[in-house]
Amino acid sequence: QVQLVESGGGLLQAGGSLRLSCSASGRTFSSYKMGWFRQAPGKEREFVARISTSGVMKYYADSVKGRFTISRDNAKNTVYLQMNSLKPEDPAVYSCAAGSSSWYDPEYTYWGQGTRVTVST
Repeated sequence: QVQLVESGGGLLQAGGSLRLSCSASGRTFSSYKMGWFRQAPGKEREFVARISTSGVMKYYADSVKGRFTISRDNAKNTVYLQMNSLKPEDPAVYSCAAGSSSWYDPEYTYWGQGTRVTVST
């Protein structure tokens, strides 16, 4: 069992930066692939980024590529999402998720409650 708690959301101006954190409980954090997802009001949840168990492999949605960076610190059981050059279309509830170690497995088993990011124009 893994429990995930996100933090770091808030209100920013367009063009600003924000770093989200996701802290995981349990001693097996390093065995999970981690992902970030977001859901805006009235829209379906969409994939943002994922990172392999070691942190070597990373993959981003086209909409955030070059602006967002995912990273993890297995010693701290934490995964991060650095968000730069925020755009008006970025506001959403951002959630982290833990999935199997398989890089191509699209399923995520554990989900956090999410943290809200709001961007003012």
